Amino acid sequence: MPRKTMIEAIRDALDVSMGRDSQVIVYGEDVGFFGGVFRATQGLQAKYGKSRCFDAPISESGIVGSAIGMAAYGLRPCVEVQFADYVYPAYDQIVSEAARLRYRSNGDFTCPIVVRMPTGGGIFGGQTHSQSPEALFTHVSGLKVIVPSNPHDAKGLLIAAIEDPDPVIFLEPKRLYNGPFDGHHDKPVTPWSKHELGEVADGHYTIALGKAAIRRSGSAVTVLAYGTMVYVAQAAAEETGIDAEVLDLRTLLPLDLDTIVNSVKKTGRCVVVHEATLTSGFGAELVSLVQENCFYHLEAPVARVAGWDTPYPHAQEWDYFPGPARVGRALIETLEA
Repeated sequence: MPRKTMIEAIRDALDVSMGRDSQVIVYGEDVGFFGGVFRATQGLQAKYGKSRCFDAPISESGIVGSAIGMAAYGLRPCVEVQFADYVYPAYDQIVSEAARLRYRSNGDFTCPIVVRMPTGGGIFGGQTHSQSPEALFTHVSGLKVIVPSNPHDAKGLLIAAIEDPDPVIFLEPKRLYNGPFDGHHDKPVTPWSKHELGEVADGHYTIALGKAAIRRSGSAVTVLAYGTMVYVAQAAAEETGIDAEVLDLRTLLPLDLDTIVNSVKKTGRCVVVHEATLTSGFGAELVSLVQENCFYHLEAPVARVAGWDTPYPHAQEWDYFPGPARVGRALIETLEA
């Protein structure tokens, strides 16, 4: 299969979707002529015209609000918010309108929109370009939340999201945009670390929402991760020599609870890893679900490794990230508990 970066895979997904369905439109901040700040939409306006791929005013509320109206009348907008940090002006539209439209209309209307957002750190973007706000959306009934970790999944999940009848928040870890990194660094070697292209099939394919993937099989401890942290978890297992099973959740809503429960019941131990702030992060929900469903199989308390409970530190970005050393310590402590 062709090998692509995540950016190329996302662009391919948009191209495939727009080619198959004339109701799919793409717009947002600088996504038209410029092709997006990360070039995810490069060439789409030239191919499909300004009526299907265009720039929007710098108004996140306006971008999402107009997408909701378009969706109610039969279009399938896939809009881009340039950074996840910019989504807050649109939060009311997402929560109060998009997420509730199916229910408040008793099924008369649906809201098939996708809101794409680059998320997380890794580009030295500081407090206003590096946040991981997934927990704000996983708390909202009516939304679906996706965080891919590799180019193949990014394409298949994005096509599935565009074809889904309900609103989807599609969070793209920008540290992975130019290829999965090996995860072994607590400090940057380059701003992007080591890059590898991923195999991505041509044409149309989808990956079912709500299905986790086992990235590394093991029997000693289960590690629950998503996005960039999948690679960090794998690196921690390799560096410590611990026989860890690493699960890539892929979609946070709907969540593949069956795969999580089966793995934790097998290993008897669990470590949850995410880049976002620790307190009230999505990891807290994962810990609760594991405790509720696996209590009598647990041999140790469930551990969490996450970002600091501080505003995003620009100068200490790579200390803020859970790296393989911090995750490795959690693995060892969980085994020794």
